[in-house]
Amino acid sequence: MSAHTSLVIPLYNEAGNILPLVGACVDVLNARGRDYEIILVDDGSTDGTAAEIKEACARWPRCVVLTRPHAGQAAALLAGLQAARGDLLLTLDGDGQNDPRDFPALLDLVESDQVDLACGWRVDRHDSTLRRVMSRLANLVRRRVLADGVHDAGCQLRVMRRTVRDALFPFELMQSFIPAIAVAAGFRVGELPVRHHPRRHGDSKYGFLRLWLSPALAMLRLRRELRQKFPR
Repeated sequence: MSAHTSLVIPLYNEAGNILPLVGACVDVLNARGRDYEIILVDDGSTDGTAAEIKEACARWPRCVVLTRPHAGQAAALLAGLQAARGDLLLTLDGDGQNDPRDFPALLDLVESDQVDLACGWRVDRHDSTLRRVMSRLANLVRRRVLADGVHDAGCQLRVMRRTVRDALFPFELMQSFIPAIAVAAGFRVGELPVRHHPRRHGDSKYGFLRLWLSPALAMLRLRRELRQKFPR
């Protein structure tokens, strides 16, 4: 029997965040009363992440671990999604800033057949002023260039149908371009406001290059690739 719901959490050096986050996810998914799995993808962490994942799997048997050499968030997320058995696929960051309590509203949006991909929109972000400003500018440019229709492509709190996963492909910073890929492939994409919390442990993995320059260059390459893969 395949799991009805698969939650994929890519993790890189997130020791201290994992157990509280997975516990909150388990509470939310148990309340749904349906079968599920939680795939914890260890992207070659060098801190205590592996030990914390092992403890999570011992506490909550529906957790499974996928360990791989460090290749970045996009590769880790895609590997987890490809390993998922669920009909509905859920994703969120491993830093604890996303709130699993927002999953039910996103799930309802997909299960009511309004959209194929439901995305979170962090309307009240708890990040530094510089990061918020850079992210806002990046989202404005991306929305104009890729026409994905979402305000916050960087929010990893999402619910998608399995068929959306099948349209994804390896690409630099893919995690930030999933809405654009889904729209180009003909899927319906929507978004809802979601909570956002301050980071409690560890450091952000994003600086200027990853918040602005790298996404800008990747966006231009992706626009060309989407036109080739999904011609209209």
